[in-house]
Amino acid sequence: MQASTSLERKSSGPRKPRRTPAETTVTVVPRAGEAVPAVFRRLARELVAREAVPAALMLYGAIAAHAEISRAMREALGEAQWPVTWVEGASCDGAALAGVQVFAVSGRPVTRVRLGGRVVATVYEDEAAQHCLVGGVGAVAVTLPPAAQTQQAFSHLETALDMAGFALADVVRTWFYNDNILGWYGDFNRVRSAHYAGVKWRTGSLPASTGIGARNPAGGALVVGARAMRLKNSTADAKEVGSPLQCPAPAYGSAFARAMELTSDGRRQLMVSGTASIHPGGKTAWVGDAARQVERTMQVIRAILQSRQMDFPDVTRATAYYRDAADKRHFTAWLGAHGLAKMPVVHTHSVVCRDDLLFEVELDAAAPGFTA
Repeated sequence: MQASTSLERKSSGPRKPRRTPAETTVTVVPRAGEAVPAVFRRLARELVAREAVPAALMLYGAIAAHAEISRAMREALGEAQWPVTWVEGASCDGAALAGVQVFAVSGRPVTRVRLGGRVVATVYEDEAAQHCLVGGVGAVAVTLPPAAQTQQAFSHLETALDMAGFALADVVRTWFYNDNILGWYGDFNRVRSAHYAGVKWRTGSLPASTGIGARNPAGGALVVGARAMRLKNSTADAKEVGSPLQCPAPAYGSAFARAMELTSDGRRQLMVSGTASIHPGGKTAWVGDAARQVERTMQVIRAILQSRQMDFPDVTRATAYYRDAADKRHFTAWLGAHGLAKMPVVHTHSVVCRDDLLFEVELDAAAPGFTA
């Protein structure tokens, strides 16, 4: 992966009058009977309509369909000039593709960072801050033990950040998708905590994060994504947001913040970490009852949103993870009962980091900026 490195500067087109926000999120999920190529053509049309280019792409699909999905993505979007984090978050209905999420930038120049001949990061800036999105980072030596692969993945993440002009201390959000997560989650947490121990986070806080069990096309123990931010002036901010209904995750050995709020470009972005049905003290709530785990999880998330004067209609992106694909019906019913059937959510069949957790959700929300 470190055989070659380069920086590429590309533009999203002629400089246009300022748009707010510069970054948006596009979510596409297959419609009933829709073929994979049609999904990506629809994504391409949406990007054109927004006059936007991908900054990073999250793809949730079956490894067995890797060639088919990659071909369809390439035919619709061209060769990937942005980071791609591929997660075997299989669909809940047997389809090859569960969905795609694109962090897209409009009206701003973007810088691409290559590591080992592949784009692993995108950098852009607005009036208030510089932003870096990293994706698809893992270990090269996939035969190493998982803990050693985690150390190598962190090394590659830091290299990508450094090439982009950032540091690990600038990271505000991470994603870790670990193959066989239940078999080595304790080792992963120990490596992550040790790696973070000497970091002086610029926000004063650990990053928000998601940790889910899922395979990746490279066959590695994990694949990593991250978001970093550097403030340019006092109109920007990045700070931890606690969960009113749960204890801090480090209280039970997981090194991440429940949520982070970014203020930049005239708006606030609230990034809620992977959240599940956990009691305030850290124990799993409603063991064995998927419907009640869904209800509890959404109560916790709503409390976080409301603490920042937001609510579910402000959600811009969400990913749901189900231990049993059949449990999708419980979340679908919850969304319908709360008038949220159109929430931009990708439903995936994945493994949550505890064997008694049946459901987890991560999401982002956005609202106009304010000082509080």
